[in-house]
Amino acid sequence: MANIKNILGNQLEKIKQDGTFKNERIIQTPQETEIDVLGKTVINFCANNYLGLSNNIDIKKAAIQAIDEWGFGLSSVRFICGTQTIHKELENRVSEFHGKEDTILYSSCFDANGGLFETILSKEDAVFSDELNHASIIDGIRLCKAEKNRYRHADMDHLEKLLKNSNARLKLIATDGVFSMDGVVAPLKDIVVLAKKYDAMIMVDDCHATGFLGNEGKGSADYHNVLNDIDIVTSTFGKALGGASGGFVCASKEIIETLRQKSRPYLFSNSLAPPLVAACIKVFDIIQNDYSYKKRLEKNTLYFREKIKEHGFDIKGFDHPIVPIMIYDEKKAIKMSEELLKKNIYVIAFSSPVVARGEARIRVQISADHTQEQLDYALHAFHGVGTELNII
Repeated sequence: MANIKNILGNQLEKIKQDGTFKNERIIQTPQETEIDVLGKTVINFCANNYLGLSNNIDIKKAAIQAIDEWGFGLSSVRFICGTQTIHKELENRVSEFHGKEDTILYSSCFDANGGLFETILSKEDAVFSDELNHASIIDGIRLCKAEKNRYRHADMDHLEKLLKNSNARLKLIATDGVFSMDGVVAPLKDIVVLAKKYDAMIMVDDCHATGFLGNEGKGSADYHNVLNDIDIVTSTFGKALGGASGGFVCASKEIIETLRQKSRPYLFSNSLAPPLVAACIKVFDIIQNDYSYKKRLEKNTLYFREKIKEHGFDIKGFDHPIVPIMIYDEKKAIKMSEELLKKNIYVIAFSSPVVARGEARIRVQISADHTQEQLDYALHAFHGVGTELNII
């Protein structure tokens, strides 16, 4: 019988030889724009800490107060004895923010997407998924019995052809609101037009948009001014909304109640811990009453995008704080991230299988808390390393 240690050991060695092995760099401080990694202080450009709230003092106080008032954990799933009044309060706040009838909380957005499709769709139905959707959407769709259709990335002609040829009872178009490897917002206006034409629903995963994208920070639908046309929104508290963990689904009361009754990741996972719930409520207090975080993020994003292009780098996207700096060569991308770390710039190289072969990149993520000095220092470092490696 084959030894699993040998089999997996050989696979891991092949990953290393291909230059795609992913090392976890351990940070020794709270998540901020400056962190300690490997014993040195570096400027952090790879966190999803878009609004700079991950170590916010008011959010931390809310979590500490919640431990005193509500306890540390609930030792239960929601339908047994795991629902406190604060869980309902947070669900109501999320529903109000997104303009939807109801919300259900999950341990993560991965779980939310994993438990969505098989719960609300049957073999009589059909789902239409962008080929670059997040792994959680892909895995969630795999679990359902609906007819599965994958359309070419943001290709509305291909999507329309698939919709036109389907005779399904229910049609659901599923897309990332923002494609996290490219920093590109999904063409929701065009998707809405097709959904109305072919009587389809729309599901959007807004993990990289909730809290800061759009006029009121309500996500990709807000960005495209189609808030009322999106049927289902899934997202996370683990990025802009405090950066801890937890996810949710917003939709009609019927969809949410069905998820409460049948969604396996919800039914069989512990409730979100009280300090996390209270902290997330505080996050909504902040972002709905103070737009300065959002405005600083937008200013920093536009500045960095403009300047990095002036230095000769090829980037993707237009105005999102995810800035993919295209290197194309996988080993060179990893080398660049290593050299930047020596200059106290903390970024990560992305290569196959996370992105397609030949599409390797350094993904820079901008925060509202980055200072002008930090941005300029990073731009200078990118220019120096890019020149040394003959990238620019």
